[in-house]
Amino acid sequence: MTARDGVTSSTDVQVRPLSSALGAEVIGIDANTASDAEVDRVRDIWHEYQVVLLRNQQLGEDEQASFGRRFGRGSLSGGHNKVFEGDNEGVVYVTNVVDKSAPVGILPDGEMQFHSDQCHQEMPSKGTMLYAIEVPTMGGDTRFANAYRAYETLSDEMKARIADLKAVNIYDYAANPTQRGQPREGVPSHTHPVVRTHPITGRKALFVNRLMTARIEGMGPDESEALLTTLFDHQEQPQFIYDHKWQPGDMLIWDNRCVLHARTDFDPGQRRRLRRVTLPGEAVI
Repeated sequence: MTARDGVTSSTDVQVRPLSSALGAEVIGIDANTASDAEVDRVRDIWHEYQVVLLRNQQLGEDEQASFGRRFGRGSLSGGHNKVFEGDNEGVVYVTNVVDKSAPVGILPDGEMQFHSDQCHQEMPSKGTMLYAIEVPTMGGDTRFANAYRAYETLSDEMKARIADLKAVNIYDYAANPTQRGQPREGVPSHTHPVVRTHPITGRKALFVNRLMTARIEGMGPDESEALLTTLFDHQEQPQFIYDHKWQPGDMLIWDNRCVLHARTDFDPGQRRRLRRVTLPGEAVI
């Protein structure tokens, strides 16, 4: 069943597209009490729409972790400093809230460019599940870009040019963009295909991003930078993007294999507290 042209329903579950680019709100699912069939239904919608929104959820950390394990069919993915991990492995808080002058979460404030979670690892996360607890009155939105459409709308010449290329992805959010391709010594990095194939849908996605992709393997710095800039500018066009304005109780689930995400700036004096669950991934093909 497809809901691309408007709201459709199956039993008590409704699907409402969030934008013409990607994303769907799933109405009628309570993550606390969802049956196995309902979890499967949400997963199917996720594969079709790439981003799924569940509104008005009331989730503690244990409940969100439990839903994440059911949705991802297994354990959750860790990898961050244990100082910022919740009581459940694979759960971290994305927040600017401090406790006795000490941060209690990661990525506290400021704008973030488009990226794909854990693309600096050998097996990047297949999905991210982010739940809003407190949100600022303005800003702090999450933007999503459709990497399927970014690839599919490239010229045939560009598709042929990048078909067999690989890119080096780094975990170095503090790096100066003008120094792309020269990550600091010891910074985690991994090389992945520029074009990846989704293991479930079989569709191809453009798998580079402005924040974390440092260079094209085997290219000189100038040629690499020129090609990457062309690809970044292409994939960040407005027709590929959905901007999500958070409400408390929102839970968004996005597919890192075919979606990029970014964050808009917000007043650091306003509290922003979200809880993140990361789903383990697989090798990029």
